[in-house]
Amino acid sequence: MSLQEEIIQELGVKPTIDPQGEIRTSIDFMKAYLKKYPFLKTFVLGISGGQDSTLAGRLAQLAMEEMREETQDDRYQFIAVRLPYGEQVDEEDAKAAVEFIQPDVRLRVNIKPAVDAQVAELVAAGIEVSDFNKGNIKARQRMITQYAIAGGHAGAVLGTDHAAENITGFFTKYGDGGADLLPLFRLDKRQGKQLLQELGAPEKLYTKIPTADLEDGKPLIADEVALGVTYTEIDDYLEGKEVPTDAKQKIEAWWNKTQHKRHLPISVLDDFWK
Repeated sequence: MSLQEEIIQELGVKPTIDPQGEIRTSIDFMKAYLKKYPFLKTFVLGISGGQDSTLAGRLAQLAMEEMREETQDDRYQFIAVRLPYGEQVDEEDAKAAVEFIQPDVRLRVNIKPAVDAQVAELVAAGIEVSDFNKGNIKARQRMITQYAIAGGHAGAVLGTDHAAENITGFFTKYGDGGADLLPLFRLDKRQGKQLLQELGAPEKLYTKIPTADLEDGKPLIADEVALGVTYTEIDDYLEGKEVPTDAKQKIEAWWNKTQHKRHLPISVLDDFWK
């Protein structure tokens, strides 16, 4: 089995999908989690205005609407929280995403005071904080906030990790990579767009150029620029298609380099060191 085949198998990506069927799978997956842990009554997710959080948010809202109808328990709710660092450059996109999602609860928490205070304390302690490192602090502060909200509402935190993000490790360890469940896992970027189209999302929400937008010095830098490979190439690779040799090498290099992000935490019982 080639490395490409191993990765496809591990991430569960299908060469083609039925969007309606995959929507149903994600909704049923989230409902099953709530039924398994009946003390949980809410899902929490940060909404950035990008494709992934828009899709996960809408699926979560639909899951909660079905749970309320099936159980007659109005405590089931989806909480969508916007988490800007100061003023968000693409704030209108975030607002449009929330409007499409129609969440039960809408919150906005500015993470800038907490992030800046943390950076200031680190600098005072003699720790140099690079722009890249600060970006990871932002991502982790966002997850701290989501878990704080979930902790106050008998909730679980959703993650937006999907196959095209996972293969490159393009997420922050213990930041957006830390969540309770991942309803988009198994889908690549192209397939996520298909689900949003099926759900009737505004076109601008799934054609927007993907960006993590974590570094102050590189506002809204495209994911594809940071990765050095396009999502079309990544999606083709995940769907078992041939891709240019240089793209294949970059994708597999990212996969190998970021393995440490996919198994958390590592214990003495793991065999990586034996």
